[in-house]
Amino acid sequence: MQFCDDCGSMMHADGDEMVCSSCGARVPKDEDRAAAFVSTEEQTDDDVIETEEGADFEGKPTAGDVTCEECGHGEAWYTIKQTASADEPPTRFFKCKECGYRWREYS
Repeated sequence: MQFCDDCGSMMHADGDEMVCSSCGARVPKDEDRAAAFVSTEEQTDDDVIETEEGADFEGKPTAGDVTCEECGHGEAWYTIKQTASADEPPTRFFKCKECGYRWREYS
């Protein structure tokens, strides 16, 4: 992503130039600078944790520090997500390995 030196707005590609969306300023594309960026086409989803129902992978296993409220089993899968502002602790989402019951824990 490139920003306009004149007004600070985001620029978009137009052939061999970058064009400002606000003021219309044009600058040549800097190929060296573009090589430093990662496009979404090059990114992988290797680090994505699938949490939808029926997914093959349910997250990370707990170390026995939780108890299912439904069946009393002591092991569950869990994922961690930031559900509030960045200065708040993340939320842990659990799925019981025995009965599949889901719950969350706020830190």
